[in-house]
Amino acid sequence: MTEFLRDKHIQYVKDLDSKITQKSYEYWLSEHLRMNGLYWGVVVLVTLDVLEETLPKKDVFTYIESCWDSTQGGYGSFPGHDAHILSTLSAIQIQAIYQKEVEELDFPHKNEVVSYIKGLQRENGSFQGDTFGEIDTRFTYTAINALSILGELDTELVSKGVDFIMKCENFDGGFGMVPGAESHAAQVFVCVATLSITSSLHLIKNKEILCEWLSERQVLPSGGLNGRPEKLPDVCYSWWVLSSLSILDKLSWIDDKKLKEYILGCQDELGGGFCDRPGNQTDVFHTCFGIAGLSLLESLEQDSAGGPVLNPVDPTYCMPYSTTKKFRKWPYDKK
Repeated sequence: MTEFLRDKHIQYVKDLDSKITQKSYEYWLSEHLRMNGLYWGVVVLVTLDVLEETLPKKDVFTYIESCWDSTQGGYGSFPGHDAHILSTLSAIQIQAIYQKEVEELDFPHKNEVVSYIKGLQRENGSFQGDTFGEIDTRFTYTAINALSILGELDTELVSKGVDFIMKCENFDGGFGMVPGAESHAAQVFVCVATLSITSSLHLIKNKEILCEWLSERQVLPSGGLNGRPEKLPDVCYSWWVLSSLSILDKLSWIDDKKLKEYILGCQDELGGGFCDRPGNQTDVFHTCFGIAGLSLLESLEQDSAGGPVLNPVDPTYCMPYSTTKKFRKWPYDKK
């Protein structure tokens, strides 16, 4: 498969809601991922430049509002769920993406959301995912990402957060989920992106060793990327690895043609969408990051009008540049 099945992917995302009805087991089994799933679908549609006509803003914002946890201040993934930092970021990102026509982004419950996120930071600089206390570098990135969109980063929070991130740097150049944990490509992304947001990339001990580790994630002969040594390739790492290399200005350190072939080979030719590897079941997660990865490769054929097939995606935020340019004001406001 060498053709990018744009129309099928649009229809795939449009059909997701109708395929998962409230009477189905799948509907209730996946409710904890609903806000994140909505974000993944929104990224697909905005990257394909069909967001508003495919997924109306009014319906989306109504759902987001129904997931606000007024007792904690953040957003849950589904109405009635406790707030979590991951679903809170997705809610913020979705709202920001839809506000493409305005100069200043506006967020309901902003003060409560900011207070919720800042309240999750621990003394060692890490962030909990929720009030139950799980720690992961993903949550540090998620918090700093969200606060940067909201314009609420401050010096002390950033300093402590970056310090925790750097304690997760490993001898092989990669980063783990906590200090001493194994290097993993997805954790590398969240750590590198955090350093990017906070203008701290200079703290990486050896960028070349890190980029070598990232480029070695390409598996031959398939051309796909994996997350750790000796693992199978997976389409989602087309984002986690490429975004990190893009931030570090080393995107050329992988074989882009082989990777593009692998990503396109993971499309469902009949129903649209992407799977982790050829022949497996498609899902919106892999569809999002497969298409976002393709946007970073910048090697798709031009459409009939001569313009790009995909809107460019910011590798630090996994959001369109048309959105991130509204809040990416460096350096961050040191409150």
